[in-house]
Amino acid sequence: MTAATTSSEIRKIHLVSLGCSRNRVDSEVMVGTLMRDGWVSVDEPEKADAVIVNTCGFIASAKEESIDTILSMAEHKKTNPDLKLIVTGCLTQRYKTQLAKGLPEVDLFIGTDEFSRISELLDAPEKKGAIHAKRTNYLYNEDMPRVNTLSAHSAYVKVAEGCQHNCAFCIIPAIRGRLRSRPVHSVIKEVMNLVDAGVQEINLIAQDLAAYGRETGETDLLELLRAMVKIDSLRWIRLLYVYPENISDDFLEFFAKEDKIVKYLDIPVQHGSNAVLKRMNRDVTREQIINTVEKLRVKVPSVAIRTSVMVGFPGETDEEFDELKALVEELRFEHLGCFSYSQEEGTVAGRMKNQIDEETKQERLAVIMEAQKEISREKLRRFVGMRIPVLVSGPSEESDLVWQGRMSVQAPEVDGLVYLNDGPLKAGQIQTVEITDSYEYDLVGRVLN
Repeated sequence: MTAATTSSEIRKIHLVSLGCSRNRVDSEVMVGTLMRDGWVSVDEPEKADAVIVNTCGFIASAKEESIDTILSMAEHKKTNPDLKLIVTGCLTQRYKTQLAKGLPEVDLFIGTDEFSRISELLDAPEKKGAIHAKRTNYLYNEDMPRVNTLSAHSAYVKVAEGCQHNCAFCIIPAIRGRLRSRPVHSVIKEVMNLVDAGVQEINLIAQDLAAYGRETGETDLLELLRAMVKIDSLRWIRLLYVYPENISDDFLEFFAKEDKIVKYLDIPVQHGSNAVLKRMNRDVTREQIINTVEKLRVKVPSVAIRTSVMVGFPGETDEEFDELKALVEELRFEHLGCFSYSQEEGTVAGRMKNQIDEETKQERLAVIMEAQKEISREKLRRFVGMRIPVLVSGPSEESDLVWQGRMSVQAPEVDGLVYLNDGPLKAGQIQTVEITDSYEYDLVGRVLN
C-alpha cells in the first residue's frame, strides 16, 4: 500500500503463531512485512480483514493444535465472508497437498521458505487454496522488517535455519531443509538494532546453536559470541538448543569467563540409554553426556542447565527407561522438559517395529516429571535469602498487584518466574531482588533498590 492510502482503506491483519520460538521469529517477519506495506495488526480476529495461522507440524499434538486453530479461525468467515484465511509454516510445508484438499476454508497456503512474500501473495489475484511452498533455502537477514513480539526488553534472534542432524524421530530437516547459517555481520547488525530499540536480553536460537557456521567452515559460534559481547548496551546473551556432542573445550572456556553470556545452557540429551540413543541416530553416548555436564559444572559451578528428554521411543524397554530416569536423577538438571515419542510418517523411527503404547508413554512421562519436580524444588530452595539480579517483565498475569520477572538462569516462556510483591515497577529494568520463598518451579522475592 502507498502512503496515500486513506484510513477507510486500511487493512487489518491478525496472526496466530504456534510452535517454537523459531516459528515465532518467522511470524514476526510476516507481521513486520505486512505493517511495512500498510497493514495494521489487530488482537481480535473478528476485526481483521485477513487471519494468518503460522502452524507447527513437528509432532501429533502440535499438528492437532494447528488444525484446531485453523478451524477456529475459519468460524469467523460466517460473520465476515470476505475474511481471508492464510495458513503458513511447518504444517503447510509438510502436508501442503493434503491440507489444500481437506481445508476448503483456507484461501492461501504458504510454506516455510516463502512466507517472507506474504504481502505480495496476499495482494495477488489467485484461486482459493493456492499453494506456495517451494524449497528456496530461505534465510532471513537484518534488513527484513520484523516486529519483536516477545517483549520490549527481550528478543529471540535466529542465527541459522534447518538442521544437519539426522535424528530418527525428527522431521525437521525434511520440513526446514539442511543447515544454513547467517553471516556474523548480519546477526550482529540485527542484535544492534534490537538493543537500540531497548532490548537488553538476546536469546540466540537455532535447531542446534553449537553447529552454527559448520556447514561452510567459514565461521562458528565462538566468532559470533566474541562479536556480540562487544555490544555495549546488551546486558544478557542466552544460548538455547546447544547439542552436547558439539560443545567444545574452547567454547566452555569462553562461556565461563564472559559476564554478558548468562550462565544457562539448553542442552537436549533426549535419553540416558546408549541403546536408545543409537536407535535415535544421535551422535552422542550416555558417557559423553555425563562428561559434558560434569565438565560444564566444574567450569561454571553456578550454571543452570535445561534439557529435554523423550520417553516411549520405539522398543524402549523397562530397563532402558530406568537408565533414562537414573540419568535425570544423577545429573539433576535445573530445568527439564519431557516429551512422549510421537510416531511420525516420513521418519526412520516411524517405520520401526515395537512402537510403545500411549498408556505406557504417559506413565513414563509422569514418572520423569515427578522426579524432576522434586529436583527443581530442591534446586530453587537454595536461592532463598540470596540477592539476585532479576529482569522485570511486568504485572503478573494472575494479579495486577503482583509483578513478575526472571533471573538470568530462567529462560523466557519455558522456565519458572520470580514473583515480586513490590510494585508498580518498570518493565525492562534489572532489579536486585532478595528471594524470600521458593516453590516447585517459581520463586518469590522483594526488590531491594
